Amino acid sequence: MRQGARRGVAPPNPQPRWPEGYLAMLRETGAQEKTLPYYVAWVRRFFAAHPGRRRRDLGRVEIEGFLTETAQRPGVSNWQVQQARDALELYYEQFRGIALGARPDAIPQTNPSFPPSTATSKPIGPLHGSKDTQQVYTLGRADDKGDVGCRMIEPSASIPPLSSGLRATTAPPSTRARSTASSDAIARPRVAKSPPPPLDAAPATRDDSTSLILAESPREQPSEEGKAKPEAKTSTGLDWRALETRVRECLRIEHYSYRTEQAYVAWIRRFVIFHQWQKPSSLGAEHVHAFLRHLAIERQVASSTQNQALNSVVFLYRKVIKKDVGDFGDFPRARRGLRLPVVASRAEIKAVLDRMSGREQFMARLLYGTGMRVNELLRLRVQDVEFDQNRMVVRGAKGDKDRYVPLPVRYREELQQWLERRHEQYLEDKARNMHEVEVPGALARKYPTAPFQWGWQYVFAADDFSRDPRSGHVRRHHVDEQRIQRAVQQAVRQAGLTIRFTPHCFRHSFATHLLEAGQDIRTVQELLGHSDVKTTMIYTHVLNKGPMGVVSPVDTL
Repeated sequence: MRQGARRGVAPPNPQPRWPEGYLAMLRETGAQEKTLPYYVAWVRRFFAAHPGRRRRDLGRVEIEGFLTETAQRPGVSNWQVQQARDALELYYEQFRGIALGARPDAIPQTNPSFPPSTATSKPIGPLHGSKDTQQVYTLGRADDKGDVGCRMIEPSASIPPLSSGLRATTAPPSTRARSTASSDAIARPRVAKSPPPPLDAAPATRDDSTSLILAESPREQPSEEGKAKPEAKTSTGLDWRALETRVRECLRIEHYSYRTEQAYVAWIRRFVIFHQWQKPSSLGAEHVHAFLRHLAIERQVASSTQNQALNSVVFLYRKVIKKDVGDFGDFPRARRGLRLPVVASRAEIKAVLDRMSGREQFMARLLYGTGMRVNELLRLRVQDVEFDQNRMVVRGAKGDKDRYVPLPVRYREELQQWLERRHEQYLEDKARNMHEVEVPGALARKYPTAPFQWGWQYVFAADDFSRDPRSGHVRRHHVDEQRIQRAVQQAVRQAGLTIRFTPHCFRHSFATHLLEAGQDIRTVQELLGHSDVKTTMIYTHVLNKGPMGVVSPVDTL
């Protein structure tokens, strides 16, 4: 669809129906049916780049800035920028009836300041007792792992401007170049000739686009006074930021989880630091042995920790550097001992649950009633709760396996009430166009509307919005696991328990109490998601220590 094919500004639309009315308008203007989801995705991405602002308050300046930032991203083609321009201009001029200003003769290199976001939606009550606070999130400085985090500031505080020391990655065109270029080429941003990026990739926000690009770049731009030495490159010639980027790419190609990615990058960094920042390609088998000996003898780490460090180094050489340093089977792997799970009695479970309150209490009850891991409960989606069959679906669990867990009948009504309050929060976010949620894999490209549907929302959503460390999208994630961990620890202290009780103890107690009640061990294995029944049989060792176990000879005297 080209600019010349569009008509003038339509009459104002006092009651726009989004996205149904917008899709109907696109069909009237002759847009192809297969391109409709992409037009909607561009508009949603534009609004996500301006959180908290009313749609009718955005105009030509914001559109051109958004297009400039999109064009500066690697892998964006000219036709994608033009498609985004058509989608936004059609939304305002044809769907909303809002006239946009004329296109500028040149795209400015500096962007206007990032608009502050408004207060987040109210947390779900009455199961949640925290106060509703106004919070504004801004893009923070890249940490030592290269991730760009977000920090929370008070609503009264001003957002700091972009540092003057940071410069855009593309220099402004010269006067001679502007005079020879056509007006249409000048009006369009400069883009790279490379394959198009995935649709779910997030655009850089307003004033943080330059800092985001520089944070992802492996080198720092030199100053005009002289060639400045890059901070990421050490005196030994190792470019750690480039190596880290390569490691993360290989981990994501192999479909490793995000937590495994963080752990492997941290261990590889410690391996490089231990050898004085030398290039891993210049190290050999003796250096790997020295690092493992350091962990086992001096650091006295656990066997599982030592094995994880070895797996990280093995991945570095096999998948990233592709260097043969010998047979990795010769490297000593720590022998793991037998550790019994911490199981609480029914009285201890009740004492802990009675001293909890609000959302955390309800989550703890579900942990004990279903046997799920903490992360499995936090990642539970609305569509995974099946009330008719009294079960819940755990998707993408440990080992990327799905399974069914029982839905406790006594919590069925309470869970329905919770989802009703959660749906009200979802509608509030939808009214502000902040109802996007993370979806696994490439579903966002295959089904562009999936991240905005109610069924994909988290059952236990966070109180505030946060920035996704991978995609950069600002959206509502699930509750942080520290909330349930701290609540359980406080309840354990109040109950006066001396056992090492953690939220994972609910899972151990779930399995043990089922076996005590006479449940088949194969059924318990399926409910816990164990691949081998030997893993489930560990709970039989706990049973032998209880009232169903062996009677001590001293008791017969």
